[in-house]
Amino acid sequence: MAGKQAKWAPFPLDAKAFSYAGDALKKAWPALHAGDAEPYPDSKRAQALIDAAGKAAKGQDAAALASALQEAWRAFHRGDFQAAFEAGQALGPFGASVAVKALGIHATYLVDDEDEKLKRFEQAAKLAEAAVKALPDEANSHYRHAFALGRYSQGLSIVKALKQGIAGKVREALDATLELAPKHAEAHTALALYHAEIIDKIGAMIGGLTYGAKAAEAESHIKTALKLTPDSPIAHVEHANVLLLLYGDKKEDAAAAAFEKAGKLKPRDAMEALDARHANEQLE
Repeated sequence: MAGKQAKWAPFPLDAKAFSYAGDALKKAWPALHAGDAEPYPDSKRAQALIDAAGKAAKGQDAAALASALQEAWRAFHRGDFQAAFEAGQALGPFGASVAVKALGIHATYLVDDEDEKLKRFEQAAKLAEAAVKALPDEANSHYRHAFALGRYSQGLSIVKALKQGIAGKVREALDATLELAPKHAEAHTALALYHAEIIDKIGAMIGGLTYGAKAAEAESHIKTALKLTPDSPIAHVEHANVLLLLYGDKKEDAAAAAFEKAGKLKPRDAMEALDARHANEQLE
């Protein structure tokens, strides 16, 4: 399991530009969180979370929670994923958003062992599930759940995931996310992939009849994500993936152009630096 006992693989790139100390975090926040629509964790926001959690959060101090969340996010943005995860996990459902994101991004890019990857995505899904119960009105409670389950199902094989009913859970979580936050770019990206991966694995007809998967929906959601976050490498990376899943070789050039665009964008934090590096690797 991912936890204090094992040292996580460190962020392998230069993180100097991603430190966001003091007020720099608040200033950069809208750009850093254009994709996941995470609200800035000031005291007012922390108080709203405490109120939303009800009895379970009685006696929590909003200023202390805000400060702890800001520190966890600073760790995430500078690529100290283990510190971000541990700080977020220690805050229970309040820190689930940063904990799941840190665990998931680290597992995606910096864990090589497939079994370990699956374990971590499973752990991330459990943390997110607890957040959905505690904070059901938070868009990212649902989005992180979809993200963790989606990555888990990719590791498992889409066909197995369909058999286990994971696809339906991912779809539900993404629908819930977009109901609460219609401009959640990463949820649009994930829904585009949902449609494209099902069509790729079981075909347009069965995919459409059984899971409501449609190529037009995939195209429309990825278009929305690109419009909302034109400067996010991951939107272009997943655009390339959607094109390859839906059209294969026919759209190889367009996919390569999307990877190229992702790789040339200036990363704003450690995650985007990893996204951009991944994009460049697809072109080698």
